[in-house]
Amino acid sequence: MSANTSRQPTGDSDLSSGPGQAAPSADGTPGAAEGATKVIDRSGRSAHRFWSSRRIPAALAALLSAAAVAFLLYDVVAVRAGRNAMRWRRRLAEELATRPLDDVWMIVGAAVAMALGLWLFLLAVTPGLRRLLPMRRPTGIPGTEDVRAGLDRRAAALVLRDRAMQVPGVQSAQVDVGRRKVKARARAHFRDLEEVRVDLDAELSEAVTSLGLARQPTLAVRVRRPKKG
Repeated sequence: MSANTSRQPTGDSDLSSGPGQAAPSADGTPGAAEGATKVIDRSGRSAHRFWSSRRIPAALAALLSAAAVAFLLYDVVAVRAGRNAMRWRRRLAEELATRPLDDVWMIVGAAVAMALGLWLFLLAVTPGLRRLLPMRRPTGIPGTEDVRAGLDRRAAALVLRDRAMQVPGVQSAQVDVGRRKVKARARAHFRDLEEVRVDLDAELSEAVTSLGLARQPTLAVRVRRPKKG
């Protein structure tokens, strides 16, 4: 399309397409981004997120637990051997026996223990690795049933940004890729904003599909004029 400067808006006027809004194709029919929220894993299996091994939290929890148990076991063995219990254990037993439940330190200790337990529980039941997006599993190829691939969200954002910069009229573009939504913001220094938005929506819809993600994120495109200096 040719540049149209006569209809160029001034100021910070912008045009945006809502999440999941389908962009018209070249022949004027909608549907370029119609299946934006559909799972397209053609293997028939749901694509789950990658689980983080969480080596550092696991190692810290194991080391602290082992140190506490070893320290306590040493004191118990020393008492069984006829020696006096360590001062810290006698003091701890005395404090637990004499302090009321509504004491400030008892409440603080319980809150810290509850926070640590909740943190460990969340680490155990959540997959983590939010930066990796699961990709479609290959089908029709023997021996690839258990093959899994993931795409880094930053790499996906760079690919989409490069595709956005290929649209005529786009001066700059910023793309944020989430697990369920892709947000694209662009500045157009010539051409009509609506024309740029339609072309950008179609280009990015095709680019998102070509990424091969197991779950297609919705696409939201916003086009604005550059700010006047």
